[in-house]
Amino acid sequence: MSYSAVKFSGIVNLIFQEGRQSVQWGNTRGRRDMTSIQFHVVVALLIAFGTAGCAGSPHRSAEDENVSAAHSSFKRMADGKEWTTSNLNINASPSYCYDDFEPNCSRYGRLYTWVSAQQVCPSLGNGWRLPTDDEWRQMVKHYGGVSADSADKGKAAFAALLSGGISDFNAVLGGDRSNGQYTRLEAHGFYWTASDNDRSSAPFYNFGKNGQALHRQPQGEKEMAISVRCIRN
Repeated sequence: MSYSAVKFSGIVNLIFQEGRQSVQWGNTRGRRDMTSIQFHVVVALLIAFGTAGCAGSPHRSAEDENVSAAHSSFKRMADGKEWTTSNLNINASPSYCYDDFEPNCSRYGRLYTWVSAQQVCPSLGNGWRLPTDDEWRQMVKHYGGVSADSADKGKAAFAALLSGGISDFNAVLGGDRSNGQYTRLEAHGFYWTASDNDRSSAPFYNFGKNGQALHRQPQGEKEMAISVRCIRN
C-alpha cells in the first residue's frame, strides 16, 4: 500500500473514532449531525487523495525522469538504439555555456571536454553512456552516412539529423571552446565519441553549415569542449 493510502486510511479511522466519542455526550440529533459531518469530510478526503494518486503521466523510471530534468528527450533511432535528441545540459566540471552566457546552455546545451563527456552520460542512469565512434558512424549510415561513407559527401545525413530533419535527432550548431576561446557558434555542431586515439585526442562528429555536410573528424583535442549526446541499447 502506498504512503498516501496508509495516511488516508489513518485519517478516516481517526474521524470515526472521534465521532463515536462525541455522540456519547449528545442526543440522537447530535449523532445524525456527526454522521453527516463525517460523510462530507471523508468525501473531501477521497477527492483530495484520489486526485493526488491518479494524477500524472504514464509511469517512467526515476532514471528516465533524470533525462527530462536535464532537458533531454530521447528516441529509438534507425540503428535500433535510443539516443538523446537534444544536447545535454547537465552542469559538470569542466563544462561551459557558450560565451559563458547561461541562456546559450538552454538553447545549445553545455560544452564538455572529452573527460567530462565520459562522466556526464552515465549520470543519467539506466544504461545511458557516451556513444562510441562506431555507434555514431553506424547510426549515421542509416541516414546516408558521413562524408567519407557516402556518394553525396554527407549531405543527406546532415539534413536528416540536423534540427528539423526527418530523423528527429535535432542536432544543433553549438560551436566549441578551445584554448579558452569560444568559436563557430551557428557554423558547426561538434559531438564527442567515447572512443579515443591516445591520451590527447579522440574522434568526433562535425555538422558543418557551409558545406551542409556531416563529417567524421578523427583527431579532436580532448581539452576542447563540444556538445554531447547519449545512447543506450
